[in-house]
Amino acid sequence: MKIWKYTLMGIAVVLAACNSKDKLSDASGTFEADEVIISSEVPGKILTLNLEEGSNLKKDSIVGMIDPVPLQLQKAQVEATIGSLHQKTMDVKPQVKLLQDQTEVLKVQLINAFYERARVQNLIKADAATTKQLDDIDLQINVLKRQIAANKQQIKVQETTTGTQNKSVLSEYQPLKKSVAQIDDQLSRTRIVNPVSGTVLSKYAMAGEITAAGKALYKIADLSVITLRAYITETQLSQIKLNESVKVLVDNGSESYKEYPGTITMIADKAEFTPKTIQTKDERANLVYAIKVHVKNDGLLKIGMYGEIKFDAK
Repeated sequence: MKIWKYTLMGIAVVLAACNSKDKLSDASGTFEADEVIISSEVPGKILTLNLEEGSNLKKDSIVGMIDPVPLQLQKAQVEATIGSLHQKTMDVKPQVKLLQDQTEVLKVQLINAFYERARVQNLIKADAATTKQLDDIDLQINVLKRQIAANKQQIKVQETTTGTQNKSVLSEYQPLKKSVAQIDDQLSRTRIVNPVSGTVLSKYAMAGEITAAGKALYKIADLSVITLRAYITETQLSQIKLNESVKVLVDNGSESYKEYPGTITMIADKAEFTPKTIQTKDERANLVYAIKVHVKNDGLLKIGMYGEIKFDAK
C-alpha cells in the first residue's frame, strides 16, 4: 500500500510539473540567423581563401584572392589597341603642303603668262606678232587658272576625307576606354571581400580550385543577434505588437530555463497551415501566424536550438 501511495504521489508531481511547464510559455520555435552566401564575382583560380568554418570575420575584410593575371593580360591588350589608334590615323598636312606648294608655282606661272600676254598685245599693235600667239597665251592662262582651282578643291577634299577617316578610327577610343574601366572593375572583384561581420557557417571552396562567377564560396551569419521564429494562434495575435519586449526561454538543464530578453521584429500578415515540426499552445489550431523575435546572443544560442516565448515580459 505504501509503495502504491508513493507511486501516485510521484505521478501527481510529474503531472504538476508538466502542467506548470505547459503554462510557462505562450509560443515556441527554433533559432535561426540571417545567412549570407558569398559567391565569386569573377571566374578563375582561387589563389587564397583564408577562412575556416567557425571563423569570425569582420566586415570589408579581404579573405581571399582570385587569380588576376588573365584580366591583367586582357587589360594590356585593350590598352595596346588604344595606343595603336593614333598610328591608324592619317596626317593630311604633308599632302596639303605639297598641293599648296604646287599652287604657288602655278600662281607664279600665271603672273608670267599675264606679263607675256601684255607684251604680245603690244607686239600685235606694232604688227610684230600674230593673234595666234595671243590665243596660245590666253589658253595657257585658262589652263593655269583651272589647275590652281583644282588644287584648292583637292586640298578641301583631302582635308574632309582624312578628317572623316580619322574620326572613324578615333570613334573606337571611347568604347575601348570603357572596356578598360570594366576590366579594372573586374580586377577589383578578384579580391574576395567579406561583406558582413559574422561567423563562417559553411565553406564550399578551397584554394587552388577553379571557380565561376556566381559560384558559392562560403556562408556567413551574424550570430551576435539571433532570431527565434515561432508560431502563434489567431487568438494570441491581438496580444502582441511589433517592437514589444518578450521573454525567451531556453532549456538550461532538465528542469530549468535560461531567460533572455527579446524583441518582436516581425508578425506575419497572413496565416499559414501549422508546420508539422511546430507545436503551438493550442494543438487544435490549423492556421497559425509566424513571428520573429530578435535575441542578443551571449554565445550559448545556436542555430536550430529550440526556444520558447513568454509574451508578458514584465
